[in-house]
Amino acid sequence: MPELLTQVEPSEIAATLSPVQGAMPRALLTDLYELRMAASYLRHGMAESATFSLFARQLPPSRGFLVAAGLEDCLSFIEDFRFEEHEINYLRDVQRMDRRAIDSFRALRFTGDVWAVPEGRIVFANEPLLEVSAPLPQAQLLETFLLNQVTVETALASKAARVRLAAKGTDLVDFSFRRTQGIEAAMMVARVSAMVGFRATSNVEAARTFGLSASGTMAHSYVQAFPTEAAAFRAFAEDYPDDTTFLVDTYDTLAGVQTAVDVIKAQHLQGRLAIRLDSGDLRVLSRRARRLLDDAGLFDVRIIASGGLDELEVAALVHAGAPIDAYGVGTRMGVSADAPYLDTVYKLVVYAGRPVMKLSTGKETLPGAKQVFRQPGLRDAIGLRDEPAPAGAESLLQPVMQAGRRLDPSPSLEDARQRFESDLDALPAHCRRLVDPEPMPVHLTQRLAHLAEQTRAAAGQRRIA
Repeated sequence: MPELLTQVEPSEIAATLSPVQGAMPRALLTDLYELRMAASYLRHGMAESATFSLFARQLPPSRGFLVAAGLEDCLSFIEDFRFEEHEINYLRDVQRMDRRAIDSFRALRFTGDVWAVPEGRIVFANEPLLEVSAPLPQAQLLETFLLNQVTVETALASKAARVRLAAKGTDLVDFSFRRTQGIEAAMMVARVSAMVGFRATSNVEAARTFGLSASGTMAHSYVQAFPTEAAAFRAFAEDYPDDTTFLVDTYDTLAGVQTAVDVIKAQHLQGRLAIRLDSGDLRVLSRRARRLLDDAGLFDVRIIASGGLDELEVAALVHAGAPIDAYGVGTRMGVSADAPYLDTVYKLVVYAGRPVMKLSTGKETLPGAKQVFRQPGLRDAIGLRDEPAPAGAESLLQPVMQAGRRLDPSPSLEDARQRFESDLDALPAHCRRLVDPEPMPVHLTQRLAHLAEQTRAAAGQRRIA
């Protein structure tokens, strides 16, 4: 792995954990109407098997694809789902739920199945990311949490993937921690950015938890705290002689570069050395900084750039040939600034063996438990789960949970990254564009299209019956 800034190497733990793993079950992390519907289902004896499908209706205008993420958090939540006694007490004493509902919730555990697109796969609009098949009250109660996790993590992973495309192989570091919308979001960004190829994160807890490289240097306050910039650089180099990055733009950037050069040569520094540019015209400053370093014979000293960057600015710097060795990307990636949400939904598609669909204008859904069949070149068709895959196609949705238990151990982040790399290599150029991308069209199989016609007709009859 190329060296970035000042690094702490990843620990030996396998990077399989998720930001919410290890948390106590939190069954009240839901909307009130989910609890009311579940209680009503139970009261009316409606506990036959239901299938819900989670998907994005459409992509944001700036997106040519999405990167599936959030599954690990969802599975952890589902597997441990239960109502703790203090939650039961709240529902009884504050929400005034009746004894029958309270007793049912106390005993409730997830006993169903989950099919999902593995994390790291590239997906498109209307393709199920996850499907839950379980007794109706159980499946209903999962809606809010699953939508929350899949939506935010997929949005963040997709944004990070755009930065990855812009960088064209230049190293990337996640600098988003201080600007994300909450601590849990910061952990998510570190994880999903690593999944799409970022080399390191500034978030030390994320590095520890997920087995990532931690990366960091000094702040401007460090430089300002010393009598002179040179004194700050000398002190830092004394403390970290084999692993030093100098932040050179506190006062005058090019003078700061020269000061770094003087300290490196005076103290005969070796090892991982870099300067960091955090403001100004990075294209011009990086070229001038590179010239100063090279003129001093410091050809191996790297240049790191940061300062409010997004994928469009990174792409412009790369296109201009700026001699930048790594980019620290923070705020705009950490909140997915241009597309901070996805139009994701969790819709009932089968109940008690009966396919169902929503007919609302602009929000029509497709019936039946589904599968996504992918041909080479990321040419996809949405079909029914029980129909055979077309010749040469792979099935994207995989069974990940059966009878309430995971089928396999959590995959590593490296597994997810390899899936992403494979799909990215096959992604057509028109989907990759950072400006005015064109997503791949997604078709329906004949069997699904026929089922939709039948279900639409039946739904019309149910409406007027």
